[in-house]
Amino acid sequence: MYSAIAANKRNTMYIMVAFVAIIGAIGWAFSYIMYGNSSLAPIIIIVAALYALIQYFAAGKLAVATTGAVEVEKRDNPRFYRIVENLAITTGINTPRVYIINDPAPNAFATGRDPKHAIVAATSGLLDLMDDSELEAVMAHEMGHVQNYDIRVSMIAFGLVSAIGLISDIVLRTMFFGGDRRDSNNNSPVMFIIGLVVVILAPIAALMVQMAISRQREYLADATSAMTTRNPEAMESALAKLEQFGRPMQKQSTSTAHLFIANPLKPGGFNKLFSTHPPLQDRIDRLRKNEGKF
Repeated sequence: MYSAIAANKRNTMYIMVAFVAIIGAIGWAFSYIMYGNSSLAPIIIIVAALYALIQYFAAGKLAVATTGAVEVEKRDNPRFYRIVENLAITTGINTPRVYIINDPAPNAFATGRDPKHAIVAATSGLLDLMDDSELEAVMAHEMGHVQNYDIRVSMIAFGLVSAIGLISDIVLRTMFFGGDRRDSNNNSPVMFIIGLVVVILAPIAALMVQMAISRQREYLADATSAMTTRNPEAMESALAKLEQFGRPMQKQSTSTAHLFIANPLKPGGFNKLFSTHPPLQDRIDRLRKNEGKF
């Protein structure tokens, strides 16, 4: 587990470097097409680096805002809050901020830049569906993401996906409404084709980033839950309920889908192909196979 935590810390740096490199490369190409030189490239790289830094500190709040989660205190939902609080004491980390998403689809997620700034959230559907031991197992899974620093990698990926979408939108608008600053290239097919390529590749790149959030992290968080609660059967039962009663969430976003314990998106061939979540039955089978090791 310690090696997995160390790997996640390294992966955070790799993702941030890749982020700056990708944005810098796109900025250089765009500057060259628009102005015939790479004069904007250094500025765009600096802006990209600043954006990455902002995302590092703000992406957790942005993820919460995207899902419509509302922060709660112990008095608002004593059952849920106490389970999270007890797990924090058991694992020796600070109690995360606790949120509830008003959605009948059973699901949960964790986010934040480190265990000291962690956030955990569950849908109202999950709270209604799970008994106490199952809810504890699910939240131990999410707290496992906090312990293992998965939340940091997921948060950076969220920022990267958001940035790619923003760049795609800017390029599209510039292509159709901004015109070309180089007189010889006004309305040139080269500008149009390059713009289209960027716009088409952007969402694919975003999906690839989500796939980079390894499925092994879900297996690791499942195992962490079993080790924390000493009750792998509760995690197995919770996953079985998620498989049986799972449904798409009302507020869906591909940029935050990888944060959740189960895929919150509408099922489909494309989403299944690029899913960052292992099949729930595979996770159940792996837990059963390793029950004696927890």
